[in-house]
Amino acid sequence: MSKEYLDKQIDDPPEIDSQKIMEKFDTESRYRNLNIRWMVQLVTILSVGLALFHLITSFTGPFITLQHRALHTGVIMALVFLLYPSRKKAPQQRATIIDFLLAILSIATIVYIFVDYLGIVQRAGLPNQSDLIFSFLMVMLVLEGGRRVVGTGLTILSSLFLLYAFFGPYLPAVIAHRGYSFDDIITYMYLTTEGIYGTAIGVSATYIFLFVLFGAFLNRTGMGQLFNDSAMAIAGKSSGGPAKVAVISSGFLGSINGSAIANVVTTGAFTIPLMKRTGYSKNFSGAVEAAASVGGQILPPVMGATAFIMAETLGMKYSEIALAAIIPGLLYYIGVITVVHLRAKKLGLMGLSAKELPNIKEVMKERGHLLIPLFILIYMLFGGFTPIYAAAWAIISTVVVAMFRKSTRMTIKSIAQALEEGTRAALGVAMACAMVGLIVGVASLTGFGLKMTSAILILGQDTLILTLFFTMLASIVLGMGLPSIPTYIITSSMAAPALMQFGIEPFVSHMFVFYFGVFANLTPPVALAAFAGAGIAGGDPNKTGFISLKLAGAGILVPYVFVYAPALLMQNAGWGEIAWVSITTLIGILALGIAFEGYLFTEMTSVFRVVAGISALSLVIPNVATDAIGLGLFAVLILVQFIRRKKEFVAIT
Repeated sequence: MSKEYLDKQIDDPPEIDSQKIMEKFDTESRYRNLNIRWMVQLVTILSVGLALFHLITSFTGPFITLQHRALHTGVIMALVFLLYPSRKKAPQQRATIIDFLLAILSIATIVYIFVDYLGIVQRAGLPNQSDLIFSFLMVMLVLEGGRRVVGTGLTILSSLFLLYAFFGPYLPAVIAHRGYSFDDIITYMYLTTEGIYGTAIGVSATYIFLFVLFGAFLNRTGMGQLFNDSAMAIAGKSSGGPAKVAVISSGFLGSINGSAIANVVTTGAFTIPLMKRTGYSKNFSGAVEAAASVGGQILPPVMGATAFIMAETLGMKYSEIALAAIIPGLLYYIGVITVVHLRAKKLGLMGLSAKELPNIKEVMKERGHLLIPLFILIYMLFGGFTPIYAAAWAIISTVVVAMFRKSTRMTIKSIAQALEEGTRAALGVAMACAMVGLIVGVASLTGFGLKMTSAILILGQDTLILTLFFTMLASIVLGMGLPSIPTYIITSSMAAPALMQFGIEPFVSHMFVFYFGVFANLTPPVALAAFAGAGIAGGDPNKTGFISLKLAGAGILVPYVFVYAPALLMQNAGWGEIAWVSITTLIGILALGIAFEGYLFTEMTSVFRVVAGISALSLVIPNVATDAIGLGLFAVLILVQFIRRKKEFVAIT
């Protein structure tokens, strides 16, 4: 590669059309760009109004549960129909008459719940004609709205579950149910808090919306730039620096924004060209960004907002979940950085020059104050305040703190824009939650979850390791093509109960299925995050997917570790045991990275790669004997590779 070519890449990097890549892999990005003024104003009014409603109720308290969730879902659906075209050939700059009709019907579902709420409660189980009409209408609106913004995958899955509810009695006995009438099914989905308005949309209407809104305010003030610049200043100069920058910045942003694909595209548009310029292959560059972005969903404090749903589902404190997830989350990122670093050393890659890197003092002077709202959020979450209250104050503090510097200061206009952007960003996850409500509703009505648990246990043959393996596969399949939040809700209700049958604690079981559901975004054939990374890098989607799986190797091992040793999640263990399990797992992850890359100080033979692999597997099994074997093999590996490197150095000199 010539110096002239590299200089050209520095001075004139190739242009990347991030929007097109987003639209290809992320259906939430395929929105209209309205150019009719009154339509733009209508969307702004609905968006800002919904955002203010959620902010105000975070202080005053929510409405009656069914009414609060109905208002949230109805306005979300109205915005979806106005902003998202029904098909590719539909008008892209204006909403059609049919779109407006669907938006009006969406608002009508709210009005009906508010106007006839007492009647709905009194008629429980005995619906009238109006109940049936609005119930059927709501189910259809959710499916169509979800299809537009989330995509066909979850829509088909939701539809299959509804068909199962209707035709279950006619299926083979192993999955059949006793049968329910059409009226029972559709009213269960709309007029109760078990279907569409179940836990999923309940969390969307409280925690998720506010945290997405908080992310929009941070984005408006330039928090993303702060993360990128800080990561560049810290890691940019080291060997293979741009890849480490991608891992650090994507981890921070991924935890907050909740969308791995959006994170890949926004951060990757900056980091992937830098990685390629440094000397990483295009497939590896896309894979690093994908693995780092997906990992943000398992990293506290926000965990893509999934931690709040987990807290609601399990009846745990948010702070307990966030604290327990810290060690596994950090181990995952250490695993990714290990492979990145070893690849750089093996290829002899350098970091960026000092003149290309920002000064950390200048970065913190210009934007460091933007970290204050994050500290306030963390303090309040761990200080016993409710997540809703903490998120609301974090948003307010962001506006106040942003005033400290002219470059970050928010005007009335930018505040309104942040409110609208936050609402728009919440549309996809809210519709996903509504469709998941259909799935969970059918599962609870028909007992399908118990049938799936039985199937996993039969395949596992009453053996924990086999049951873990089949649960992992089920979680990956259920999570394919889905955002992290609906992935968790589906996997926790369908797959996690199988592990609880072995006496594994609910929290540990839920974390296990959540990890693998999230990693479905890296698993071909539907590895959307990896495909987005490949799109930016110009690489092969499937090759990028398999490389990202290798980078995420720690994430595949860690869930097995915390099932056998819950001390890794700080469960039922003293600090000594927690420290020992963490250290042995860390060494095991380092050994795994060495085995994958075949490098430690110098190139490794196949035999020593196998030794490194055995060391890794031994160390992740929590047992004194296996720990001794793993540590011994790792020590021998380091010694042998160090001697080989020394001999090579002597031979060269």
